[in-house]
Amino acid sequence: MNKIILQFGLLVFFLAVIFFSQRGIPFQDILLKSFMIFIVLTTMLSIAAIVFMKSVNKTSLSKNKDLTENLSGSSK
Repeated sequence: MNKIILQFGLLVFFLAVIFFSQRGIPFQDILLKSFMIFIVLTTMLSIAAIVFMKSVNKTSLSKNKDLTENLSGSSK
């Protein structure tokens, strides 16, 4: 999952470099803005992936608990 996020961040970084270079911005500013976009996007996507994985694990544990209770015949 982290590899996909990193590769997507790099894609956006290079697209931002192309976008800003077509606007005639100085090279140093292009790299700075593109790097900031890369860092922010990668961090946000990493946090979203962690939250998603935790919610999936929580749901699967809850379903597993319910299934175990149903199979063992115990009532709630």
